[in-house]
Amino acid sequence: MKRVLINAYEIGLVFKRGVYQRMLKAGSYWLFGEEVKVYNINTAFTAPVELNILLQDAALVDALHVIDVKETEIVLLYENGLLKQVLTTGRYTFWKNLIEYKFVRADLSKVNITEKIDRATLNHKLVAPFVRSTVVENYEKAVLLIDGKYEITLSHGTYYWWKNDIPILVSKVDMRQRQLEINGQEILTKDKAALRINAWAQYRTEDIEKALLLNKDHEKQLYVIFQLALREYIAALGFDELMEKKDALSAFVLDAVGSHAAALGITVTSFGIRDIILPGDVKDIMNQVLVAEKKAQANIIMRREETASTRSLLNTAKLMEDNPMLFKLKEMEYVEKIAEKINNISVSGNGVLIDQLRQLFISK
Repeated sequence: MKRVLINAYEIGLVFKRGVYQRMLKAGSYWLFGEEVKVYNINTAFTAPVELNILLQDAALVDALHVIDVKETEIVLLYENGLLKQVLTTGRYTFWKNLIEYKFVRADLSKVNITEKIDRATLNHKLVAPFVRSTVVENYEKAVLLIDGKYEITLSHGTYYWWKNDIPILVSKVDMRQRQLEINGQEILTKDKAALRINAWAQYRTEDIEKALLLNKDHEKQLYVIFQLALREYIAALGFDELMEKKDALSAFVLDAVGSHAAALGITVTSFGIRDIILPGDVKDIMNQVLVAEKKAQANIIMRREETASTRSLLNTAKLMEDNPMLFKLKEMEYVEKIAEKINNISVSGNGVLIDQLRQLFISK
């Protein structure tokens, strides 16, 4: 016989020859041929024997929280409102005491999180390994495929799903206006002139379901559509005709790609040609033609100016012929101009001064 003391916040389990007998709460007890195992009720309980044997005691059942967690479940354990542990597959027991326990069971066999679990908990380091998430930015949209099947279109925000064997695919698209570079396009004109075209286009994805679910690589397809439209326009024109009609190229391409882009869920807002690069020999010929044209224009301008100058001299001569006084004024004007450049003039003889000056400056 021996005396056993069970302190406060302790519970004792009495065994006799390895067989469970009863549960002892706080107090002093005398045992005859029995042994007792004492447990702190503020910690989790680990059964010393098969738990089902112990649970045949109704008193022990009332003193324990027994949590069974299936293979497809997790249980979030809260102590006094704080997340302390995530329980995975197995059986767990906790003593009922002054600690307020809360158990939140989550079914991991499904994808969507339907349990009342806040965002902070889903981001907690204990829960995060069981959760997958994605962020859709404010300028994006996304389509959600669960197990290969279209589920929903996602707008901006953060989304969470349980992590399991069911595959999830989130495909995002930037909904802002974007620019497409169409560079280095080698195209033959109708008269076999090889040109290199550099162009650009601006576009916006309007229908994400069309773009991602009904089309594969919709941006690559848009690039090819622009290529074909450029070739269609340029190949139908000779080089000289193309140079004359190049301003109409953008409008033609926009009209040609509009319906095809709409089938991709895309709206094309603008298109333009950045460069038309000529082959080296064609460029030399064009430069020669340009030089010849400019020379011809210069000759025409020079002849026009010479004709105008001659006509002006003729008109002046007619006026001077009809008006002797005007002739004398013109002579004096010339004398003034010459005098500005001559320091001294010597005049001799008995002639009139004006006649002598005229003899100096006007040949007979």
